[in-house]
Amino acid sequence: MSIFGAMNTAVSGLNAQSAAFGNISDNVANSTTIGYKEVGTSFSDYLTTSTAQLNDPGSVVATPDYENTLQGTVTQTSTATNLAVSGQGFFAVSQATSETNGTATFSPQQLYTRAGDFSMNKDGYLVNSSGDFLNGWPVDANGVASQNSLAPIQVTQTSTVPHPTTEVTLSANLPASPATSPITSTVNVYDHLGTEQQLNLSWAQTSTNNWNLTTTDSNATDKPVVTQVAFNPATGAITTPASGAVSLTCNFSGTSQAINLKLGSLTQYAGTQYTAQGVTQDGVPPGAYTNTTIQSNGDVVANYDNGQTVTIAQVPLITFNDPNALQSQNGQAYTATQASGTAVVDQENTAGAGNLVTSAVESSNVDIGTEFTKLIVAQQAYSANAKMVTTANQLLQTTIDMKQ
Repeated sequence: MSIFGAMNTAVSGLNAQSAAFGNISDNVANSTTIGYKEVGTSFSDYLTTSTAQLNDPGSVVATPDYENTLQGTVTQTSTATNLAVSGQGFFAVSQATSETNGTATFSPQQLYTRAGDFSMNKDGYLVNSSGDFLNGWPVDANGVASQNSLAPIQVTQTSTVPHPTTEVTLSANLPASPATSPITSTVNVYDHLGTEQQLNLSWAQTSTNNWNLTTTDSNATDKPVVTQVAFNPATGAITTPASGAVSLTCNFSGTSQAINLKLGSLTQYAGTQYTAQGVTQDGVPPGAYTNTTIQSNGDVVANYDNGQTVTIAQVPLITFNDPNALQSQNGQAYTATQASGTAVVDQENTAGAGNLVTSAVESSNVDIGTEFTKLIVAQQAYSANAKMVTTANQLLQTTIDMKQ
């Protein structure tokens, strides 16, 4: 019985070392695969009979030992939509099942991955090298993320519409003793078509600390607006108009346009020259899409050549109670299991999810040196078990020959 048991035990050892060799081979093959997590091997002893007086040979069973929580090296890239996680979080991704006229249909199965080499495909979706589509929270026009649902992120590469100027803020200093009068300046604004227009400002000092501001638009179709402006002689700060603003109605491109000219930052200090310190206005011309970037807080931002940026989605991170219990799928992806626990979706840097690293990817966490060491051990163990099989066979043959 012990000879047969020894042979069976040795065969189980061969099978176990074969499984270990397979895991090592998988690790070495994926040593440069982005987001790959190594698979180790654990060995368990199975008993038959084991007492104080007797121990029959048992067997050994190899089980995979997943290393999903072991961080790989984060490497910077030149792609603005590449992402890496420094921590325990995963990206939520989906797989497309079909595509019609640029509209993809996705599998309801939620997948998770650390492979963050995302780039935009021809339809504007963020897809990694395994073909998985990055999921995120949609962001509304007010920049608020809807955290109730995840959906594949698609960037619409259309131009932005123009926004007419409604408010201008002027920051300048009028000289207490102007060398010339009136003092003229212009402010560039935009009409409803996105065409650049001009507001003409003319400052005439009427007495100490008092000025008349005459405002006209570049079309000169509207009656000039004259506003009295006064300053506090002690502080140089503006006192009139009390609201600190002038309401203008301009006629640009055949359309009436209301503009609020804010003068609250205007001052009058000693000097002879007008000093413009800054002008801001809220109008923008139409903008053509240029590129997409992802910020460290997970915001996916579309950028336009008119300086506008639009946040279209936010990338959350997914955590599990036991990430090592996730079920491996193709393309460095995983699915949740009962052992892993329910997926927890939250913002980056929350609940141990870790930080997002932009323009970066996480390399495989496989260490080649360690794998070759494991390979030598597995090879020697396999050879030893094979020797046990041949030795047990020789003992059986000796027993059979005793009958002769």
